[in-house]
Amino acid sequence: MDKLGVGLIGTGWVSGEHIKAFHQNPHTEVIGICSREAARAETQIREMGLGSCRAYSQLDEMLKDERIRIISICTPHHLHAEQAIESAEAGKHLLIEKPIAINLPSLRQLQSAIEKTKVKTVVSFVLRWNPLFENIRAMLADGMIGNVFYAEVDYLHGIGPWYQQYSWNIKKEIGASNLLTAGCHAVDGLRWFVGPDKEVVEVSAYANYSRTNPLHYEYEPNSITMMKFADGTIGKTGCSVECVMPYEFNIKLLGDEGTIRNNQVWSKKKYPGQTAWATVPTVMPDSGDVSHHPFVGEINHLVDCILADTESHVNVADAVKTHEICLASEISAREGRPVKLPL
Repeated sequence: MDKLGVGLIGTGWVSGEHIKAFHQNPHTEVIGICSREAARAETQIREMGLGSCRAYSQLDEMLKDERIRIISICTPHHLHAEQAIESAEAGKHLLIEKPIAINLPSLRQLQSAIEKTKVKTVVSFVLRWNPLFENIRAMLADGMIGNVFYAEVDYLHGIGPWYQQYSWNIKKEIGASNLLTAGCHAVDGLRWFVGPDKEVVEVSAYANYSRTNPLHYEYEPNSITMMKFADGTIGKTGCSVECVMPYEFNIKLLGDEGTIRNNQVWSKKKYPGQTAWATVPTVMPDSGDVSHHPFVGEINHLVDCILADTESHVNVADAVKTHEICLASEISAREGRPVKLPL
């Protein structure tokens, strides 16, 4: 079988990790890279050793190559929706970095384009392939803590000048909000653990700046978001992108048979007589460095979906639900009221 040609949009650090992961999959080959400056694409091609890859400065030109079956979108946030729509309309399958859109109109336009074109999509909530996530999902499937009635997932990651995307991340028109730029990983994780088939029906939130806003964010870099599910389950996501501390991704799931706390579990069902937390030694989601993210698993999953003609559990349709929560959180914090879902 001929390999699936891959075209990447963007030449930042995330695109480099995507290239490495596509290189490891036997069914894919990166044959196009698009950047506003063709020289940047040429530099990345040379540095990554992509001898048969072509540099583009215009997306529409790269989309004309019929060998390219997959487009990987690794550009700043505000460009994702438009580029994804254009690529889908050209019949290309999509790997889209989060967020897929930074406002409701563009989210709906992208949702409509995917429904119409029926291309395969994976949204890069890459932590779904993190070993701790996989362990937790297995424990939940095994009924280790029974039925979850309270879920808490927090994203705490100071994003300042030391971080590559900082210069544009602080801008409202690009970074959008603390949840959309980063904390959406926690919102998605919370949905993934409670059950992606369970619907959030109401969101309430508070957001603020620290007293001095030392990192000069144009939007509130800190928030608390409360979620009510249709079945009565409640959830909470705390997010800060200006915190002064090491990166933390905290998980707490309370069930009627026990509790999961990150890589620790307390289960009266599985461990009767338990006297201390049982610890699962595993790889934790404890770094914001994209080189630690499990892109290989994510990209292998996308390729499998394309070859088997199946839908991903983290396609655009699913990701829309996470993004609606993030958008509703911003509305609630701004207007001081609960927000009903769907928007």
